[in-house]
Amino acid sequence: MTGALAGRTALVTGANQGLGLAIARAFVEAGASVMICARDDGRLADAHRELAGLASGSQTVLARRADVSRAGDVQALVAETLRAFPQLHILVNNAGIYGPMGLNEDTDWDAWVRAIEINLFGSVLMCRALVPHFKAHRYGKIVQLSGGGATNPLPRLGAYAASKAAVVRFAESLALEVKDDGIDVNAVAPGALNTRMMDELIAAGPAVVGETFFARMERIAREGGTPLDKGAALAVFLASAASDGITGKLLSAVWDPWPELPSHRDDLEQTDVYTLRRIGPADRDLPWGRA
Repeated sequence: MTGALAGRTALVTGANQGLGLAIARAFVEAGASVMICARDDGRLADAHRELAGLASGSQTVLARRADVSRAGDVQALVAETLRAFPQLHILVNNAGIYGPMGLNEDTDWDAWVRAIEINLFGSVLMCRALVPHFKAHRYGKIVQLSGGGATNPLPRLGAYAASKAAVVRFAESLALEVKDDGIDVNAVAPGALNTRMMDELIAAGPAVVGETFFARMERIAREGGTPLDKGAALAVFLASAASDGITGKLLSAVWDPWPELPSHRDDLEQTDVYTLRRIGPADRDLPWGRA
């Protein structure tokens, strides 16, 4: 989607490495100006230099250290971003961590809380800070990064799974709140990525994360995992005018035919496809449980 974001501006959190950096890179290559943030100053400076080197003369690339779980950091980040980009168009909530690994009763409670603070509260704080701006301009794109924990139970990764399910349901709820304000809110499932977070899982070992899950992650890491550019390409689509009116959806970068979605807007608006829903016996053709 070369040029798909020309003239647009974006704020991408957790963008100093991994998928966040890949999304910011794809945005710059698609013509956008970007503000990136992260907690690690050194890696953030490296990412800023890389992205600035890709930008044309008409694009701006900025960086600011911020912890999205801290309201003060979020307010300062948003204030600086809006000074630079008075009509910010796009927010990507990518910042996230796995949090504690192991049996629920054995994990450190403070680490459990920290995962919720970053993954869930960080996304909520960013949205609370920017939705009024988007409403004032009658336009906005919010892209929330999901993960496997949103749609599948992840034993021994309870904090991560719970936070990711929560951010998707929050995105669906917010999408309905702002539907009449020209704001689209969607979540992206990027696939199993061979990133720093994958390294953390493998370093934890099978005794901590479980033998079956560990074996699967080890195989994915060995095979290279899902390319980062798949999730980044979907983020570009959801940040572009091509996806206007598509909102409240959880989309897989790997499995869903997202480039075709503009031709299915009516179906998307009138049904609950690509959303989190309860499954009853009838949904699995079981004869019991019916009124």
